[in-house]
Amino acid sequence: MQGKHITISEVGPRDGFQNVKELIPFEVKTKIIDLLVDAGVSRIQAASFVNPKYVPQMADSAKVSEYALSKYKNRVDLFALVPNMRGADAAVSCGYEEITFVLSASDTHNKENTGKTTSQALEELKLIRNKYKNIKLDLDISTAFHCVFEGETDEEKLFHIISRASDIGVDCIDLCDTTGGAYPKKVKRVVSRALEEYKNMDFEVHMHDTWNMGMLNTYEAISCGITSAQAALSGLGGCPFAPGAAGNTATEDLVFMLMREGIETGIDFEKLMDASQYQMRNINGNFSGHQIASRTEKCV
Repeated sequence: MQGKHITISEVGPRDGFQNVKELIPFEVKTKIIDLLVDAGVSRIQAASFVNPKYVPQMADSAKVSEYALSKYKNRVDLFALVPNMRGADAAVSCGYEEITFVLSASDTHNKENTGKTTSQALEELKLIRNKYKNIKLDLDISTAFHCVFEGETDEEKLFHIISRASDIGVDCIDLCDTTGGAYPKKVKRVVSRALEEYKNMDFEVHMHDTWNMGMLNTYEAISCGITSAQAALSGLGGCPFAPGAAGNTATEDLVFMLMREGIETGIDFEKLMDASQYQMRNINGNFSGHQIASRTEKCV
């Protein structure tokens, strides 16, 4: 894979922050975005438009988005996560030209997350696509490999969702290992099949690190042909609606590995470490539930 280029989609400002118990000051959130852009990160999920009653950390999403879009819209691909039409309306009103709708392959997890079945969520996705024909619409499929409530995800059910999403007109599908329960053999099987059967669809992966396999599973997906991977600065994050689902694959760990493998990311590793260290100083200790997972912090 020498010379290959992988796009890193940084999801820390959304997925990373959403589990932090104490509210992170606006100035800290925006400083982290500034540092990520300065490091050469080209794709950033800056916020999510969810009910602040359930995810209080995202209550200032409009304010953070206004800052990021006004400063970086022409330099960086900025996108936001939405769980429903209300969220889509809010994100588009802020000026986003790319949004990510989220649903789960697991009905149980989807009900925990959004109060709807997976089928109902697909119908809402269709409504969003019909309303917003000119924006880039991505789909996060949570629990694509495993669910803490239902166990290992049935692959035929997953591919039924992928087929529906393709028919609806989704532009990119993100296969999310929400619980960290994926393993290389399954990642290879699912990713290879997705790339083979849906050649006109863009795919990326989002691997959690609950069982210390986030890096391995991401690398397996890249080996299969994936060219875009999500990660979160310092490994911060996790799903509030999946008990025991620990942090994300750390961006700096992933970039370090890819750099050593001769795979390009366009990211300045030293500046990325500056961003990680700033985040560790200003957020670490407020994080509720899981330890920050970056290993690179300990050895460089």
